[in-house]
Amino acid sequence: MKTFEYAKADSPEAAVAAGGRFIAGGTNLLDLMKLQIETPEKLVDISRLDLATIEERGDGGLTIGALVPNSDLAADPRIIKGYPVLSRALLAGASGQLRNKASTGGNLLQRTRCYYFYDTAMPCNKRAPGSGCAAIGGFNRILAILGTSEHCIATHPSDMAVAMRALDAVIVTLQPGGDRRRIPIGDFYCLPGDTPHIETVIHPGELITHIELPPPPEGTQLYRKVRDRASYAFALVSVAGTVSVEDGKIASAALAFGGLGPMPWRDPAVEASLIGQAPSTAVFEAAADALLADAKGYGSNDFKIPLTRRTLIACLRDLTAE
Repeated sequence: MKTFEYAKADSPEAAVAAGGRFIAGGTNLLDLMKLQIETPEKLVDISRLDLATIEERGDGGLTIGALVPNSDLAADPRIIKGYPVLSRALLAGASGQLRNKASTGGNLLQRTRCYYFYDTAMPCNKRAPGSGCAAIGGFNRILAILGTSEHCIATHPSDMAVAMRALDAVIVTLQPGGDRRRIPIGDFYCLPGDTPHIETVIHPGELITHIELPPPPEGTQLYRKVRDRASYAFALVSVAGTVSVEDGKIASAALAFGGLGPMPWRDPAVEASLIGQAPSTAVFEAAADALLADAKGYGSNDFKIPLTRRTLIACLRDLTAE
């Protein structure tokens, strides 16, 4: 690890004014620094800011402070009751020790676990723009089949963000000039294109302060994670879903996917194929067709395409009690 300057912030305004990289739990950033994948010249410690509460809003939704630990968020009675998909997604991620330390805002910003991103001896456009992508044609079992480019096939690792995507969360930030932004999570992440090192729309020095959840959705909620082992493993495929059925037909559906793309993946065509339909295997297969229409395997991750199909169909059966 290279030397760096360290400062503590006593307010969000002081944090953005200090300049440098923010650190809260540090569960991802410190690992990257140890490997010299990231070498910030200055760290600004925000862990003591008053951003660790969950508050109810007048519209029935919740405002979650960016410093709420993942374990506290998963265990909050309001989350368990109104947003069980989020609680289950959080509990499916990492280990208890990491969840105790990891922050809500930091979880959204964690970086890919692509093998080649972590191996500084190998080319990686995300780590060193213009160096190439060793994962294409390499060992890519855990990597993306949707939203990729010729420059990068990395996946976003968060479980929590997948559930947040299905719930239409909004990310609130504070910019160095003092302005605040409210960014729908669907607009927060960037596709790799030819700039895979640009992962979000966050500007340098911009601080996530809160995450807003709308009122709890109607119907049934589910989070399912398919992985290589029962704990402490990233998703091969995950599904966060909320579906309501009225008069025998699907009235609403929100489906987000992890392990498939460079961001928590959500495709309006999948949900549109379900609305107004009576739950059936044929309808669920059509939804899987819509999701996977542009899917592309890269060798050792080809299996993700049929695995995703089976997982989505099984989840839809559970969500609709078909």
